[in-house]
Amino acid sequence: MEYIEHLKNIGILPAKEVFWNLSEPQLVSQTLRNREGIIIQSGALACDTGEFTGRSPKDKYVVKDEKTADSIWWGEVNHPFLPEDFDRLYERVTSHLSDNDIYVKDVYACAKPEYRLNIRVITENPWQSLFANNLFLRPDKKELEAFQHEWLILAAPNFNAVPEIDKTRQHNFTIINFTKKVILIGGSAYTGEIKKGIFTVLNYILPHEKNVLSMHCSANIGKQGDTSVFFGLSGTGKTTLSADPSRKLIGDDEHGWDDDNVFNFEGGCYAKCVNLSEEKEPQIFSAIRFGTLLENVRFFEGTDIVDYDNISVTENTRAAYPIDFIDNAVHPSIGGVPDNIFFLTCDAFGILPPISKLTVGQAMYHFISGYTAKVAGTEAGITKPQTTFSACFGKPFLPLHPTRYAELLGKKLRDNKVNVWLINTGWSGGAYGTGERIKLAYTRAMIAAVLEGKLVNVDFISDTIFGLQMPLQCDGVPSEILNPKNTWADKSQYDETALGLAARFIENFKDFESFANEEIINGGPILQNKLNKQQ
Repeated sequence: MEYIEHLKNIGILPAKEVFWNLSEPQLVSQTLRNREGIIIQSGALACDTGEFTGRSPKDKYVVKDEKTADSIWWGEVNHPFLPEDFDRLYERVTSHLSDNDIYVKDVYACAKPEYRLNIRVITENPWQSLFANNLFLRPDKKELEAFQHEWLILAAPNFNAVPEIDKTRQHNFTIINFTKKVILIGGSAYTGEIKKGIFTVLNYILPHEKNVLSMHCSANIGKQGDTSVFFGLSGTGKTTLSADPSRKLIGDDEHGWDDDNVFNFEGGCYAKCVNLSEEKEPQIFSAIRFGTLLENVRFFEGTDIVDYDNISVTENTRAAYPIDFIDNAVHPSIGGVPDNIFFLTCDAFGILPPISKLTVGQAMYHFISGYTAKVAGTEAGITKPQTTFSACFGKPFLPLHPTRYAELLGKKLRDNKVNVWLINTGWSGGAYGTGERIKLAYTRAMIAAVLEGKLVNVDFISDTIFGLQMPLQCDGVPSEILNPKNTWADKSQYDETALGLAARFIENFKDFESFANEEIINGGPILQNKLNKQQ
């Protein structure tokens, strides 16, 4: 058969069954037949990913060859892997897949046709194939008949590497080969490795080869056709604040921005489910139905009803579903050039304003910084607020140096006169434990004020530590909280804490300073600028 020849061409000589582009019901049925999952009350398929319930960043590699040697940001994020070691491991993985049932799924990334990336995903488990179907864009029947893949993903969770032979750190691995256009995954069934593998690929191809900005963000469109983009690390409110019933969803996680459009990379959502409820997240809750894949959830005893508060396996419980399971998703997943960009941060120190407007330089600086703060209880051992920085709000997925993305962002901001807003969804009136969390209703009111143009004619003042422009008034928000210093009983304590936070920003930025231009550097805390002038 023709598909057998396709497999032989990539080194797989199938000795068992090959399941080619099965439908969602077929993949669910195969999973149940293999006893790898169960159907829950709402009709979704629930599976466990086994040993790994999250990504393993230390085991992610990039093949270092002539194409990548001088372009990849080598170091903590991108670990080099020799081409000859890749070739040897590739042969071992394809041999393993040849001796097992395999599931082939043809999908693509990028909703804008000019950047379409055809992907063939070959997995050992039917539910992994369902994941690929749900998260990527789905070709129609005619497109499938003529489908030619550009990138290949081999996901072999039951293949464990031998570090002494395979040159990996341990038995699991994700290796990206930009020259051969292959992503090799082994030893882990966590499906997020598939999703983020392609995101990393696009984070290289689009900025490096096509001058298109790739972004780890959500995006939506208003009734007037205005596009907004939301950046933010986990826990900052990115999903909650972009899920606005009055606006249409472009996508919840990965996008590109070219000269004319913001476009979704994906065809689905990979939503966190911890503490999920119909009241808090009605769109996500209603999307968990037949065709959706749930990962690592647990149930109320004696039932098939999910207990979303149960994190006995992991806090990283997930639901993977097609984007059209969201009622207000826009089709195709494309918007115009953004009118407003929101950087979301949960500042547990109570220092950053609830809303502030950024200059282009400040936007690039805060984009590179990617700041939020973890609070007590989110992770074992955390008893007081801790700063967290993730470059470009997605450091683990950046194959290029962060300044490359920041400079591309800066150019687009200038060319299109885009407004950038820093939104603090964290604390006011003191740090965590003393102050209070800024009310979600206030945050929504501030974002609504921006989108409705109500801050255009409002006066702004500058804060003295970070140089951020704060509005003096905002509809639906008490004016006294707009300047965070006003909310602190002890103003000297505010100043001391603010200087401490600024110092953390400066320390974090040292890793990028030698690559950053003057405009980016000057976008940092005023404290840094004073120090530079003194030197």
